[in-house]
Amino acid sequence: MKVRSTSALRRTLAALTLTAALGLTAACSGGQDDPSQASDGGGQAAPAASDGGGQAAPGASDGGGAADDPQAQEADVSDVPEVVATVNGTEITKDDFVQTYQSQYQQMAMQQQAGGQAPDEEQLKTQVAEQLVNNELLRQGAEDAGIEATDKDIDTTLDEIAEQNGLGSGDEVVSALEQQGISAEQVRQDAASQFAITTYIEQEADIAEPSDEELKAQYDALVEQQSAAGGSAEEVPSFEEMKDQLAQQATMQQQNEAATEIAGKLRESGDVTINV
Repeated sequence: MKVRSTSALRRTLAALTLTAALGLTAACSGGQDDPSQASDGGGQAAPAASDGGGQAAPGASDGGGAADDPQAQEADVSDVPEVVATVNGTEITKDDFVQTYQSQYQQMAMQQQAGGQAPDEEQLKTQVAEQLVNNELLRQGAEDAGIEATDKDIDTTLDEIAEQNGLGSGDEVVSALEQQGISAEQVRQDAASQFAITTYIEQEADIAEPSDEELKAQYDALVEQQSAAGGSAEEVPSFEEMKDQLAQQATMQQQNEAATEIAGKLRESGDVTINV
């Protein structure tokens, strides 16, 4: 089964292991995204709130070896310290970092393969570290607010992730991520964190439902983007067909902007050290 692109999902909470790995699953599934998923307001190379990402440029092969296969490329993490960052006394370890970084590196390598470019590893390392720090700040904020996910909340979150990624159920999300080497227990822990953080953001921020006028403007921009890329506007589904997806993307964009702002305030009042 082809897993849909998860750029919009990664915009919300890109640092989470499950979203990063699902992004890699989507990229590995082959094929091209259809125009209905072509834009969520601005593409990005790897993670959500920020991108970046060497080794020999993907595709620069002499006839089909590992250099032609982004999955075969291993990012260099030899210079990553055992403690990547400390957030109010909580350590973000190298293991935490590498799991997210490797997924995003491989996804970026796939996305850049057509242009023959190699991911900028130093830039990507900095961005992943920042994402993990922001995610931990938000997780701590949710914990301080007394937000805790129940088993039902976790199941609902996994079902929502499944729907957003073209999978049939939360169990399929777990299976897809287990194929990426992530245990079912870790997936549920990440889903619990995602629920807590999303709930926290919704409590702290004013997330407004987008108007039809805003959604139509977003749709028109997508049609224009499709035409500028050499495609036909007729390839884009109708506004009514895309309306729900556009609304979801607009809400996620608001959540991402709110998350960045909230994490910034938490960082100002907290104690954060980043070692990469």
